[in-house]
Amino acid sequence: MKGKVLSFFHGEGAPRKRINRAPSTMLARGLPWVSVMLASLLPGWALIASAPVMPPFGFLVYVGWRQLRPGLLPVWAGLPLGLFDDLYSGQPFGAAIMLWSAATIVLDVIEARLPWRNFFTEWLVAMGLIVAYIILGVALANLSGAATPFRVIVPQIVFSILSYPLVGRFVAAADRFRLIPFKEIR
Repeated sequence: MKGKVLSFFHGEGAPRKRINRAPSTMLARGLPWVSVMLASLLPGWALIASAPVMPPFGFLVYVGWRQLRPGLLPVWAGLPLGLFDDLYSGQPFGAAIMLWSAATIVLDVIEARLPWRNFFTEWLVAMGLIVAYIILGVALANLSGAATPFRVIVPQIVFSILSYPLVGRFVAAADRFRLIPFKEIR
């Protein structure tokens, strides 16, 4: 009976503090960075097309981490993660650095101004950031010599907006994994 009462208050999947167990510091701090970098590599692996179809998964995962855990990645994280994305995305150098840093500032301002958050507001904010990121990315590419019409990116925008809730679920699962307690090896 006592076990059932305890599981009622803690929940079936609730993490319990165990003696001599704590989350791995390296995993807790490094997993968000590694997941964003691996997501930046993903669009180049899956499909080779003449027009952009795959969403910018690195940016989606970055926004997901910033919305789920606002203080986890520092404000300056847009610079190195945007640099890594610039190296693999084919965008003009510095485009992702500037756009990811601007998205971080926008998310911080929204975090400070909104007294409450729910799935719908988070998705609306993410939709605005995704659309702005893709359109401004094409505009910056066109300024540097490309000649891409904006109608070409409509499928990428739609697919990115529709895939964001799945990316958010992935980020939430990664967040639960990074907080699993491990026994310290001495």
